Amino acid sequence: MDAHSIKVACSSCNLRELCLPMGLNPEEMDKLDRVISTRKRIKRGQALFNVGDKFTSLYAVRSGFFKTCVTTADGRDQVTGFQMTGEIIGMDGIVSDHHSCDAVALEDAEVCIMPFDQVEELSREFTTLQHHVHKILSREIVRDHSVMLLLGSMRAEERLAAFLLNLVQRLHARGFSQSEFVLRMTREEIGSYLGMKLETVSRTFSKFAEDGIIDVKQRHVHIKNVDALRQIVNPQTCA
Repeated sequence: MDAHSIKVACSSCNLRELCLPMGLNPEEMDKLDRVISTRKRIKRGQALFNVGDKFTSLYAVRSGFFKTCVTTADGRDQVTGFQMTGEIIGMDGIVSDHHSCDAVALEDAEVCIMPFDQVEELSREFTTLQHHVHKILSREIVRDHSVMLLLGSMRAEERLAAFLLNLVQRLHARGFSQSEFVLRMTREEIGSYLGMKLETVSRTFSKFAEDGIIDVKQRHVHIKNVDALRQIVNPQTCA
């Protein structure tokens, strides 16, 4: 192990409910502990993996925030997702044994390393773990579909409102406030993800603030009227 890798036990981790299945017996948990035995620290701005890197492991985000991105033909970075504590990244490499995107830390972060061949082997042994891996893969498909809906049919206000609602929902599942959070990504990165120009993102944030829906101070966001955001995204349901 290098200086950035530290022993960690899944059985005593307070994030196990988010990134690992419940219901494993002590013997099964002990085997899982031995597989997911190290974690790695990534400094802000550093890549956990890059396009073309050989795929060997999945990574459970123990702390911090990541973005995944690809470089377009004209040299622009296209953000494809944001990952936070308790989520698993690296599944893009399963299909071809090489990563198809970059995963970059948006702040100092730490990940648990999950060697995929060993996770696969245990999944065949423990049906609970196998089912959980399938759920993770399915969740990524659903998330991709949601992004396609955002980009394909929503106006700028709808896109940003849906993004903020999704972000606060995911953060709340991790024990954070239902209404206040700090944006770890820049407005430019949000725009890249949502298919919006930087100016449009800034203008939409300002409009939400003027309408009394949110309060924004640099990267600190306070959602003052969550129902108004929901109304923007789905007016028929909220009517």
